[in-house]
Amino acid sequence: MSNQAGSEEKPASLDVSDLGSALPSEATGKDGAKLVKLLKNKLHSLATESTKYLESLSPEGKARVAALKELQRNHDELEVKFNEEKTLLEAKYQKLYEPLYLKRTDIVSGAVDVEGTKDEAAEVTSAAKGVPNFWLMALKTHELLAIQITQRDEEALKYLKDIKWSKLDSLNGFQLDFYFNPNPYFKNTLLSKTYHMVDDDEPILERATGTVIEWYPGKNLTQKVLRRKLKEGQIDAKPVIKTKQIESFFNIFNPPEIPEDGIDQDTAEELQDVLENDYDIGTIIKEKIIPHAVSWFTGEALQGEEFDDDEDEDDEDEEDEEDEDDDDEEDEEYEEVKDGEAPQKVLE
Repeated sequence: MSNQAGSEEKPASLDVSDLGSALPSEATGKDGAKLVKLLKNKLHSLATESTKYLESLSPEGKARVAALKELQRNHDELEVKFNEEKTLLEAKYQKLYEPLYLKRTDIVSGAVDVEGTKDEAAEVTSAAKGVPNFWLMALKTHELLAIQITQRDEEALKYLKDIKWSKLDSLNGFQLDFYFNPNPYFKNTLLSKTYHMVDDDEPILERATGTVIEWYPGKNLTQKVLRRKLKEGQIDAKPVIKTKQIESFFNIFNPPEIPEDGIDQDTAEELQDVLENDYDIGTIIKEKIIPHAVSWFTGEALQGEEFDDDEDEDDEDEEDEEDEDDDDEEDEEYEEVKDGEAPQKVLE
């Protein structure tokens, strides 16, 4: 599958805004298809309300609605033709974009050099090859992606040498491919994230899957290994170790699963937020970062960006403070196991 070019349009938002209220407490499911089914049921309920309202209109009102529906049909016919031509146009320009992406990769990796750099490099023998940290800086420049990348992540992302995206051949959706140089964090040289959509034209996420990362011992950036501190007189006691999930950009490769047990509304809303954030990350990388990586690397892309004011910022700060308080209490009882230390007993 070839790398697909994105547009300059703002990524569509995941259309699950009413998902929480659509989920009954007894809802069950194994993947996002269950959420989609429940969402469709909710939409059907709303459509039924509209039908009842139309039936209540006067004969004159119904005639006007009939005229409006005819206009809508004409519009929809044009829209179908637009989408057909748009698909052909995107395919045409994809072939034109591809050589540019390949040249960009060669320059960034140092596989080829550009005119004028050889003489300068001769003067500085220690000059780095290619453009170091190109993708790390491009990702970090975007506000939402910067939030996802921790300091621990940065060291691993320095080994990221290319990102591509492709449409799924037989399914609706797209796939992101992250290519890495050999590194001390994980064995994989390719990490993929796949978004399965209900329909390519409708931004409704059915499910998402990611590559299982083969972390080297003690290098898992998505976990922290904690050891219970020994109290006075417990010198010979066996250490108790537990693993704690922590924030990391690499969590995108391990998307959430729908619990097989019942989902209450609070859990559904929390899951909804996670899925929306996951989808936003994917579409930003696909539609903004990949096609305009150079502008994000240089910071020029920020000139055309609109930054949203978060009305819930205070609430989020309070939640972060509560989480930090919980971490502080935990830190008093546990200490992090450093690289090279071998835990003896693990509590899941």
